[in-house]
Amino acid sequence: MPLPRKLASNRCLANEKGAALASHQQGGAFSIVRSEGAFIAGAATTILFLVFGDAWLADLTNIFKVSLLFAWIFAAILWCAFRVVHHADCLAVLLGEPYGTLILTIAVIAIEVSLIVAMMLTGGAEPTLARDTMLAVVMIVLNGMVGVALLLGGLRHGEQEFNLQGARAFLAVLVPLTTICLILPRFTASTAEPTLTSVQAVLFATMTVVLYATFLAIQTRRHRHFFMQPGAAGNAHAGEDDDDGHEDLSPRSVYYHAVFLVLTMLPIVLLAKRLAVLLDYEIAALGAPPALRGVLVATLVLTPEALAAFKAALANRLQRSVNICLGSALATISLTVPAVLTIGLLIGMKVVLGVTDADMVLVILSLALSMLSFGGVRTNMLQGAVHLVVFFVYLVLIFNP
Repeated sequence: MPLPRKLASNRCLANEKGAALASHQQGGAFSIVRSEGAFIAGAATTILFLVFGDAWLADLTNIFKVSLLFAWIFAAILWCAFRVVHHADCLAVLLGEPYGTLILTIAVIAIEVSLIVAMMLTGGAEPTLARDTMLAVVMIVLNGMVGVALLLGGLRHGEQEFNLQGARAFLAVLVPLTTICLILPRFTASTAEPTLTSVQAVLFATMTVVLYATFLAIQTRRHRHFFMQPGAAGNAHAGEDDDDGHEDLSPRSVYYHAVFLVLTMLPIVLLAKRLAVLLDYEIAALGAPPALRGVLVATLVLTPEALAAFKAALANRLQRSVNICLGSALATISLTVPAVLTIGLLIGMKVVLGVTDADMVLVILSLALSMLSFGGVRTNMLQGAVHLVVFFVYLVLIFNP
């Protein structure tokens, strides 16, 4: 081949490779933009409210405008929360345990604490907000999420199996911590209100964190097979895949998911105070009970996990559903309460934890019912229906105590 023609051929080949590389990079960039729509929407919402938020929130007399702004921020935060859970799940696949569980737990609790603190610092600074949120999490998880999961699974599969040892481990920690954090403050004599003294708050916060760390060591290391679907537990020591529910994920890299997990959490934290202002006005304008704040915060945090639990129950993987539901309640009680108590001590804000008499009955009933439902090795739709009845009673008592 003559030299000029060879050079031309090489140049043509190089151009083709360059075009292919550019196309791949463009496709990769487009893929990232498409995948991270939640972050883009959250960032755009945050920027708009930073620039125009003060003007938009200066006049809250128009209930239609307030409702529209509230729905906008709520949807943006919820979408970001879904994506944060996705990135945490991907990191769980890439890093393995116990790092995956720790990352997911810390991410979800950070969202919850940021929302609670933002609402505590806004408006009337309700001292019962943390208590209402904890109560809402317990009721939504133990009765709403568990009820729907057992009902859906029972309708589709009749009876479903789960690992009794895993459920007992969850309840063995959840029952005392829930009692100590939500019921015991009603009966302490050091303060006139259902609150904790500084010494009690420090001791209780330390105790709950240490107990949760012990539970994590059991769940992720020493007795992992307790939390696997029956039949899969026998493969745990052989290093085979456990029933973690991550089969449908296609993780990119640790760096990618770690960066976008943090970036996607930022709009949630930055928009929390704006949401709190709008929510306070909506509740006051509609005459709704203050406890509804806690229900909405819990709903924002728990929705991604609830959908995952329902999906697992429909796929006849009840153990994953149990892990999600009971794990959500346990992480909230174990980590959110200490975080809120610590922040309350630092800023000098009173935090009321003791529940009312009617709520105390519901908490005790929910814990007892959970022990009955997960006291065997199979569940059916009847148990789901009973849990949902208790959840319905909780919702009724919010509006008509």
